[in-house]
Amino acid sequence: MQQTVTIHCPPEILLGLHLNAEGFADYLKKQAAISLFKEGKLSSGTAASWLGIERVAFLQMAFEAGASLLEDTADDFARETALL
Repeated sequence: MQQTVTIHCPPEILLGLHLNAEGFADYLKKQAAISLFKEGKLSSGTAASWLGIERVAFLQMAFEAGASLLEDTADDFARETALL
């Protein structure tokens, strides 16, 4: 089921960003997907699917936006090194 969210935006914001309403919507959607991924609320696969792009393309975009793709904890490190 598709849902639509309406956001009211003053024209000065669009003018300042040099975007039309559609471009601004695309920009916000990408930023939301990256933020939700960073917060652990969306998987990379779900975010990529939402944006209509390949998972690898989303991961590259998220990495460029500062997302940490691997978060190894001390427990992760111990478990991995125990296998050596």
